[in-house]
Amino acid sequence: MTVMTHVHLIGIGGSGLSAIARLLKESGYNVTGSDRALTPFAADLQAAGVTIYLGHHPRNIQGADWIVRSSAIPDDNPEVVAAKHANIPVYKRADFLGKLMTDKTGVAVAGTHGKTTTTAMLAFLLTELGRDPSFIVGGVLANYHVNARAGKGNLFVIEADEYDRMFLGLKPRLEVVTNLEHDHPDCYPTYEDMVSAFESFVALLPLDGTLIACGEDSGALALLNKARREGRHVIAYSVQADLTLNASQWMQARALKANEQGGFAFEASTNIGELQTMHVSLQVPGEHNVRNALAALAVLAALGLPLKEAAARLSFFKGTARRFEVKGEKRGTIVIDDYAHHPTEIRATLAAARARYPQHRIWAVWQPHTYSRTQALFQDFSRAFKDADEVIVTEIYPAREPRQDFSSAEVVSAMPHPSARFIASLEATTEYLLKHLRQNSVLIVLSAGDADQISTKVLAGL
Repeated sequence: MTVMTHVHLIGIGGSGLSAIARLLKESGYNVTGSDRALTPFAADLQAAGVTIYLGHHPRNIQGADWIVRSSAIPDDNPEVVAAKHANIPVYKRADFLGKLMTDKTGVAVAGTHGKTTTTAMLAFLLTELGRDPSFIVGGVLANYHVNARAGKGNLFVIEADEYDRMFLGLKPRLEVVTNLEHDHPDCYPTYEDMVSAFESFVALLPLDGTLIACGEDSGALALLNKARREGRHVIAYSVQADLTLNASQWMQARALKANEQGGFAFEASTNIGELQTMHVSLQVPGEHNVRNALAALAVLAALGLPLKEAAARLSFFKGTARRFEVKGEKRGTIVIDDYAHHPTEIRATLAAARARYPQHRIWAVWQPHTYSRTQALFQDFSRAFKDADEVIVTEIYPAREPRQDFSSAEVVSAMPHPSARFIASLEATTEYLLKHLRQNSVLIVLSAGDADQISTKVLAGL
């Protein structure tokens, strides 16, 4: 790729395209972008010297050599139409990411849950170990305050997003699959459709590539077993499960116990390279993050990097934005933002809160994300809140979907929880919280939409 090539990104304010924009800018490209609003991601890019246009107009693409558009940008977008008239190549994110990974050793992290944190852990560890990787993460790393970086090393770590089959455009040499459950019913009507896409993702690996997967998750384990039968190199990881039947190489955690940082301490053992055990202590909470750490360590082991040093550095990993992000504490109430928008993620987040704050009253505010997901996983959502003392459900955030005659009030009606209520608007939810939150409370706002504003307003109003 030629230095100072002009790349224009349509939908630059989202986590996916903003990361690509940052990486291109740091690599010496002329980068511009457009979006409907100046999101925090876009504002950060603007501060870094990227020209951001608010709104979409044909003049925004003037001088561009390539156009990259997000999955949310339709074919009739005026900038897409103008680019096609001008014969400027228009790439979807998937196609363009494959270009960026050429000549690098790609590590792609996929899965229904946990991929953002696992990718961030890997980017952090490789940076701390002096490997200077390039990385693209679906959230901002708390340690570095960025979601992407153009490193000078030969490793490229990327969060492999299954939505719109984006991950099928990647060129990985190592793959991680954290888990596989049905999600994105607007893209994958059935679980079998999703499994098929993940099988195609695994098929991207070269013959000398490696698949690393969670041995406790049935979906990930099925992929691992299929890859093993096909003669691929596989590594399994788990907390306390016996992996010897599923993979000749493994990474396991044993002796979990809560630590003073609010996470878990444990012993990680592996037979990758050589039989060894190392002590790990995390500040990111929850047993799910123990699994994410095992996945990251398994990648480092497969790359032949020093595990004991990496294990020691893991205790300094602070997590990513909107993944159990403690926003502040006022008047005895701790306020936390979390991106959980799938029943399994909600259960894991609330279990982590219960483990970290056993003496507190836990309030969960959930903003459902998309009608299709809320309806497809209706029963699972209704039973995902047992670790919360109080549950508030707001109206559905439609995201890319048109409004429908369906309300999340129906999910609340089906909940067996003794204290669950429906409050449609974010404003009314904030008012209710400010009236009822008491000392010794933890408020967790679960949202992949715009309900994180509740956290800000509650902290300001307490």
